[in-house]
Amino acid sequence: MTDLPTAKTRPASNWSAIWVLPLIALIIGGWLGWRAYNETGIEIQVRFESGEGIQANKTEVVYKGMSVGKVKTLKLDDEGSSKGVIATIEMNKDVEQYLKTSTRFWLVKPSVSLAGITGLETLVSGNYVAVSPGEGEPTRKFKALAEEPPLSDSKPGLHLTIKADRLGSLNRGSPVFYKQIKVGQVKSYLLSEDQSTVELKVFIEPTYASLVRKHTRFWNSSGISIDANLSGVKIRSESLASIVAGGIAFATPENRKDSPPTDPNLPFRLYEDFDAAAAGIRVKVKLSDFEGLQAGRTPVMYKGIQVGNLKALKIDPDLSAATAELTLDPLAEDYLVTGTQFWVVKPSISLAGITGLEALVKGNYIAIRPGDKGSAPQREFVARAKAPPLDLRSPGLHMVLFTENLGSLEVGSPVLYKQVKVGSVQSYQFSKTKKQLVIGVHIEKEYEGLVNASSRFWNASGITLSGGLTGGIQVKSESLQSLMAGGIAFETPEAKAPLQKKIPRFRLFPSHDEANQKGAVVTIKVDRADGLRTGTPIRFKGLDVGKIEDVDLTDDLQSVMLTARITEVPERIARVGSQFWVVKPELGLIKTSNLETLVTGQYIEVQPAAKNLGPQKNFVALANPPESAKVEAGLSLVLSAARRGSLKTGVPVTYREITVGKVTGYELGSTADRVLVHILIEPKYAPLVRSGTRFWNTSGFGLDFGLFKGATVRTESLETLIQGGIAFATPDGERMGTPARPEQTFPLFDKFEDEWLTWAPKISLGK
Repeated sequence: MTDLPTAKTRPASNWSAIWVLPLIALIIGGWLGWRAYNETGIEIQVRFESGEGIQANKTEVVYKGMSVGKVKTLKLDDEGSSKGVIATIEMNKDVEQYLKTSTRFWLVKPSVSLAGITGLETLVSGNYVAVSPGEGEPTRKFKALAEEPPLSDSKPGLHLTIKADRLGSLNRGSPVFYKQIKVGQVKSYLLSEDQSTVELKVFIEPTYASLVRKHTRFWNSSGISIDANLSGVKIRSESLASIVAGGIAFATPENRKDSPPTDPNLPFRLYEDFDAAAAGIRVKVKLSDFEGLQAGRTPVMYKGIQVGNLKALKIDPDLSAATAELTLDPLAEDYLVTGTQFWVVKPSISLAGITGLEALVKGNYIAIRPGDKGSAPQREFVARAKAPPLDLRSPGLHMVLFTENLGSLEVGSPVLYKQVKVGSVQSYQFSKTKKQLVIGVHIEKEYEGLVNASSRFWNASGITLSGGLTGGIQVKSESLQSLMAGGIAFETPEAKAPLQKKIPRFRLFPSHDEANQKGAVVTIKVDRADGLRTGTPIRFKGLDVGKIEDVDLTDDLQSVMLTARITEVPERIARVGSQFWVVKPELGLIKTSNLETLVTGQYIEVQPAAKNLGPQKNFVALANPPESAKVEAGLSLVLSAARRGSLKTGVPVTYREITVGKVTGYELGSTADRVLVHILIEPKYAPLVRSGTRFWNTSGFGLDFGLFKGATVRTESLETLIQGGIAFATPDGERMGTPARPEQTFPLFDKFEDEWLTWAPKISLGK
């Protein structure tokens, strides 16, 4: 035997190298298929109005200079009333995310216009379809634009709106110049909603956006401007491009260069030319009196200084009015606001004096009074028929007088102090209620110290006759000027009585005698002025002790301030502790009072102070007449209820439907979970209330209904049915209990129990 190892056997393998080749071929085929699928584009359909300039398998879709698709087929669009062409376009797969409903397509081809040459690159590469991605839902069908869309508002730079009266030679792409440098272009234009103006959308490049300020002026620089006169010929043009294609130029006035940047939401105005933009601001004024006005010659004046000119005057077809087109200095722009006033000045002679004397020399002119700076801007105004009252901003004291009769007063009538003219009447008009006249008065600055809170004004117009057969006749007049033109006189009896308001208010008395009535002036603040007016009496126990001289709102507009004069015993009434209240009629089923005021009108009742604690001039009226100071006798009790219901002070407390007391008040309990009703039982009936007594609310009525017994309606009385009430019953026998103590608390039940109505104890009543 040999030592050779034993051989091991193993099964034969089924694998053969020949299978490697089919496996490699399968992998290569799969990769080629995936690549072919991945590179396959996305088909979309774009409808064009015409197929002119579009070729299948040649015209490309270009975005920012890169080809992102190609037109594959063209076919006619048979749907709809308007025929067109549908182009099937294969888009690159990587732009799939931009194929949204607001994505826009348009055909780019060479175009030559006055604004310039566009699409010049297509002369070499051929027409192409441009695309602008948008937002929205994914889609595969689009409608091409007829022309390139305007610049997007999202493009960096300044996007503005400019309003023009007409388009002129401006067009899309027209340049915008600053110092003859192109800094932007016109994006688009359209009619405004009211079709009265053209709205131009303008783009300013980011580099030049800061040049446009709040007060920048834009003008149409299209073509050339020729200004010829005896002094020579002046020709102006912005640039050759603007002569051919039109354009817009802008500049900011020197005095406005520090204004803030413009708000893109606020539109600018497009002036017709440089002169119109530089000359000033155009406004329109409606005139009812246009006599002597001439376009191009009539000036606009402010305090003797010319601030503008009348450019055009258009008379209405019915010849009753005219519209003046004014050009004002740009410095006045901030003052052309709500409240600015215009009027025509021409010579006028009246008893009050001569006005507009300067118009005799330079002709009639238009005057302006600026409004308050910061008010809402305004460019169209209605002229006043006459000069307005003196401006409240003028030096001096401005005040208001109230009167029932104007007399012979008019604007310009003098205001006299010791027969010296210290001011004049500036205006007059009816009050809001049309029951009084409101006169605006101006006191010159050097005399304003003559007026204080004690001043008394009276109408000094004309003459006053007094006297009789024995004493002769006395003729009195303040001055010759007031005799002819009317006038107002005043005197100030107290040296120190400071004014309470910036524009004080006084009553204008008909005569000097009425102005010097004796008495004390007080003010009474009330919630409302219903039925109260000048002349309303103030009474004490039916006697007139004074009357109201003025009715006015308080400064906070929350109350009404009555100015009154106390003529009878003023030292007893105008002092601390006196009480005033308004007496008005009260009508009702339960209570009717003060019926006389239905005829005589409402009045003020006063309760003079019992003690002299010092003088007082300012009072606040009571909402209701004051309660009597005496303490009523009787048994005071407290009732505890879940809610007040219709109970109120004064409602009756009844026993067997006989009134034996009343409710004197109510309040929340200390823990706010109950209502405490205070009642007072008359002394005579106090013994009826015992510790076992039950109280219940008798407000309203009770209804007991049955099929066989009918309906029973129960109420304590008509009085309790309307305004509420409380009833009580006391048991007999041992349940009666001990007599009630003052301020003892009892529960107040919502309704009675039938047993309570049967209780009939015999109790001796008090005296």
